[in-house]
Order: sequence, then structure tokens, then C-alpha cells
Amino acid sequence: MHSLPGRISRGTAAAALLVGSSACALGAAGPAESAPLPAPHSVTLPAPHAGFDYQIGGPYTPPSGVQAVSRDHSAPAAAGAYNICYVNAFQAQPGAEGEWGDLVLRDGNGDVVMDPDWNEALLDLRTADKRSRIADKVGGWIDECAGKGYQAIEPDNYDSFTRSQGLLSARNAQDLVKLLSSRAHGKGLAIAQKNTSELSSSRTDNGLDFAVAEECGEQDNCAEYTQYFGDHVIVIEYTSDGLHNACAKWGSSLSVVRRDRDVTPKGESGYVRETC
Repeated sequence: MHSLPGRISRGTAAAALLVGSSACALGAAGPAESAPLPAPHSVTLPAPHAGFDYQIGGPYTPPSGVQAVSRDHSAPAAAGAYNICYVNAFQAQPGAEGEWGDLVLRDGNGDVVMDPDWNEALLDLRTADKRSRIADKVGGWIDECAGKGYQAIEPDNYDSFTRSQGLLSARNAQDLVKLLSSRAHGKGLAIAQKNTSELSSSRTDNGLDFAVAEECGEQDNCAEYTQYFGDHVIVIEYTSDGLHNACAKWGSSLSVVRRDRDVTPKGESGYVRETC
């Protein structure tokens, strides 16, 4: 199973970026894709404040009270729950860069640009052709998720541009996520904005339906998501302090859970799961 350990948001990198207006957030990075988003869509969103479990490290029977679950795209959907399908859409899995060929991002010396925290190669989003081919590959996973009975997609590493050595832009990321949202909506699936709070103001233009925010309690920036997504925000914390802050400020309105950083399946050493 090619699931990732818990994706930790890079708050310091995100904080360096300016939140723009809804119509042109970070638009100076370049023109938008010419292809428009599809007509208004009808999808089912996770219920606000629903009991949530983050299971991208491996599936297990959801604990009592859990109504929504996120799992890796290789896993089956959880019976009786709202299911969110995790896909690594902007970076290659560790050791899998060979599967992406020329779609891996390289610097001026021809070296692969890596995410050092997770040992993952960044994908090259700089041209419409490459974005289209990335979207086709990820789109195959989206189609599989729909076939398994998932209701939504969680495309990770939307913020890869913040660690690309300046080679990628926020506009590149948004142009790819538009392709992914079109694919997801075409399959009747909702799609989440993963982290990247600085682009929340453009969620409508980008076709994003709800947010999955890691450590916004720890970083005290959950309001950067709720300002644009309302109560359709799922909060994942990895420390007791982060959980305490998220619960104190948002526990009555948002879905909040604490997991161990490796998102370990229940029954295995290191498993942690707490809620408000």
C-alpha cells in the first residue's frame, strides 16, 4: 500500500505568501488555464462537525462516533461512512519518481527537486501539457475512488510550489487543481483543498468544495480556512497543544481530530487518536 505518513503542513512557508482577493489570489504568478471549469456541480460534502478519522496510514474499523473517514486511494471505502479518498497529486511517492518520467521537476542542473521532509520528488506543473498528463494519471486514481464508493477526493501537496526552489508558482498549482476538480466533479465527487490556506480565497475559482487543514490549531490559523469554507473544514492535529487550541476555538463547529504523525492503524504501536 502506497499510503503516506501524516502530511504536516508547512506553516512557515505558507505564512510568507500574501493572501490575495478571491478573483486574483496570487494571479501575478501567470495567466490562468484557458479551459473553464465545468458548469455548477452537485456533490455531497462531509457534514460540518462530523466525527472524523484520518486513516491514510492504513484502514481499520472506524471508532464509535466517526461519520467521515479519509483513506488512501488503494484502500476500500469504509462501510456506512462518508469516505474521502487521499491521492498524492503534486508529488511522487517516495522512490516512485521513475513512474512519472519527464513529469518530475528538475532544477537547472538536471537534478530532481525533492521534498526533503518526505523524500518525495516534486512534479513539474509548469506547462499545460505536463499539467494535463499529471491530471490524467491522478485522474485514473480519482476514477478508482469513485468506483470504490468514495464521496470525495483529498489531493495532497497542493502547496508543493512553496518548496520548489522558485521553479513552480501558485498559479501552476491552481491550474492543476482546476483539472483535478473538473475530473472529480465529473465523477460526482467533492474535492478538498489540502492545507495551503493562502489560496483559500480562490476556492470557488479553483472548484474546491471543503478544506482539510493540518495543524491549523497548532498554527492558530483555522480562521484562514473558515473565512472562505465556513464550517466545511476538517482539522487534523498532531500534538496535544494543537488539539487543545483547535478544540477550544473550533471544537463546537468543525471536525477536529488528533492523530499520531505516522497515522498508524489502530492496534499497532504508536497509534494515537483523540478528539475534542
